[in-house]
Amino acid sequence: MEKIKIFLIVLCSILVVSCESNTYSEVSGQTSNPTYEANIKPIITSNCTSCHYGTNQFPNLETYSGVRSACLVNNLVCRIEGEDCGIRMPQGGKLPQPNIDLIKLWVSNGFVEK
Repeated sequence: MEKIKIFLIVLCSILVVSCESNTYSEVSGQTSNPTYEANIKPIITSNCTSCHYGTNQFPNLETYSGVRSACLVNNLVCRIEGEDCGIRMPQGGKLPQPNIDLIKLWVSNGFVEK
């Protein structure tokens, strides 16, 4: 009986400790040198290009040069951080903070492509 109690306590402890709220994007976004291809493009593709592609919606965010230009000229970082520069993007809801931080780091590191 004592062994069963110890086992249950250990099992409950493992379950409590293993519960963490990190999402895949939060875990995968942890890097000190993000590149467009490896880190930024997947974020933009899954959150932005459904609207910002071709001539559908300005700016076009389908390419490295389009995203870089949007950061430099169209306040992309400011738009994803809040409403200080206009309507927050994406309109469907705020990006997870780790994604925003990763984009900001990419910008501050000089827009590394690959």
